[in-house]
Amino acid sequence: MAQSQANLIRSCSIWRALEVLGDEPTLLIVQSYWFGARRFDAFQRRTNLLKTVVSNRLQKLVAMGCFNKVQYQDRPARFEYRGTQKLFDVFKIALAMLYWEQNFGSNNKQLTVTLVHRTCGGPTRPAPVCKHCHAVIDARQIDWAEGPGVGYMLPSHTRRRRQSSAVRARVNRAMLLDDAIGILGDRSAVLILRALFTGLRKYKEIQEDSQLATNILAERLTLLAEDKVIEKTETPDGGARSVYKLTEKGIALYPILVLLMEWGDKYYASPEGPPLLLKHTPCGQKLEPVMLCSSCASPVEVGEIEFKLHEELLQPE
Repeated sequence: MAQSQANLIRSCSIWRALEVLGDEPTLLIVQSYWFGARRFDAFQRRTNLLKTVVSNRLQKLVAMGCFNKVQYQDRPARFEYRGTQKLFDVFKIALAMLYWEQNFGSNNKQLTVTLVHRTCGGPTRPAPVCKHCHAVIDARQIDWAEGPGVGYMLPSHTRRRRQSSAVRARVNRAMLLDDAIGILGDRSAVLILRALFTGLRKYKEIQEDSQLATNILAERLTLLAEDKVIEKTETPDGGARSVYKLTEKGIALYPILVLLMEWGDKYYASPEGPPLLLKHTPCGQKLEPVMLCSSCASPVEVGEIEFKLHEELLQPE
């Protein structure tokens, strides 16, 4: 990388989306909104976060244009939070996270959900598919090229330590999307995934692409391996250096990243256009992801899904 680009990473709409959505408390608050939370106390009860954290993230979501804060009572003054179109456009991302969680998340959960598609009346498990041919999106069937907005940007890396999935399973059994949120709420981990999805496999390649400090990179690689999202293997030529590759569980995260990229392209792309262009090779069309109802095979939109939450008492471990 040229000296003038030191500490910079490739411009990325996924990263720009995660600047808004990419930490665990924010994602938990957004999840709570889909389940009916509108007022501060409801967000705090559903997420079990500290009140100061809930207040901070709600203020951030208002400032970023995802929520409007609306007064509903004068004496005393009380407010509720109403989603904007910018938040409603996150709905597909949430459904894709749920699809991944139901296929690859831990089974030891206290909270589960059943979805009903109001349009057809049937139970549904919406899947992330290509808009043109309705094939489930698979990273191995995508061609990509640099777009007009390609360039470099300065990231602000998170410094906090992320829990492994085993720890999260013990602590957050009442959460619905805890495994997906644990990965996607960690921007450093997402940069590693981005590098792997673009064909970078060696430690040095991943470090240069992500510009992560070596201690953070090593920690995140270990955690992603513990989560069974990646695996470490020996180089094909039998050399001493190792390479990293995505597991099936890791590959299945790709549609979520594509939807994050689409959201970032819509709200945060540079004036020149998106940094990345994707083509779905089976049909040869531009990749446009939609979430398809499993009952009627039609795309589902925000407001068309009814959530039925199920909370079960689990025996202590």
